[in-house]
Amino acid sequence: MFRLLLTLFATGWLMSGALAAEPDLANGEDINGTCAGCHGAFGQGGKQGEYPRLAGLSARYIAATLKSFRARERINIPMYPYTQNRELPDSDIRDIAAYLSQIALPTRAPVFTEADDALARLQAMEKVMIIPRVDGDLAAGKATYDSLCASCHGDTGKGRGSIPMLVGQYTAYLERQMAHFRAGDRLHDVEEIGKGALDGLSPADLQNVLAHLTELQYVEDPK
Repeated sequence: MFRLLLTLFATGWLMSGALAAEPDLANGEDINGTCAGCHGAFGQGGKQGEYPRLAGLSARYIAATLKSFRARERINIPMYPYTQNRELPDSDIRDIAAYLSQIALPTRAPVFTEADDALARLQAMEKVMIIPRVDGDLAAGKATYDSLCASCHGDTGKGRGSIPMLVGQYTAYLERQMAHFRAGDRLHDVEEIGKGALDGLSPADLQNVLAHLTELQYVEDPK
């Protein structure tokens, strides 16, 4: 009996390990062929924030967001058909989330060598992504960000776990999401409308935070 139980336990453990398989990045790259029509080949987004940047967001956040679109917990009509089970099962969500999360878009031009030909240089420069600085009081923006945002999104705005990266995201996209949070169209850190982290801030306060975020893209993570 003991041997039977041990065998069953081992079999169950192996099966659970199979279900929790490592992401298939090659499959994620294939899936990204569909996503690239709006979000770009490198997940860089486009049209100045009409389509948000996905590259570098955490896999947990991307996966959770896709599943929330699929369940209509977060309303995004254009995304809904792409996230249905027949189009994007959980295994594909795992793979595309992992693929996008590992794409790095530098904010500085790479250092080239004589061995790098024109094509290699062009391809490398296509991945350089710098969000234009916006006007605002940087000191006031930093103070507001540090007080209300940094505890979740990190001192350098890179996010963590299921908390999204803000730095390197399009300013126009962040402005729209701020408006959605404040209107209660998208849930933030609390579900009660009027008591979120952004409520009580003036338009100038929000502008200052956005200015600070465009400055943060040049700040390296502490080692």
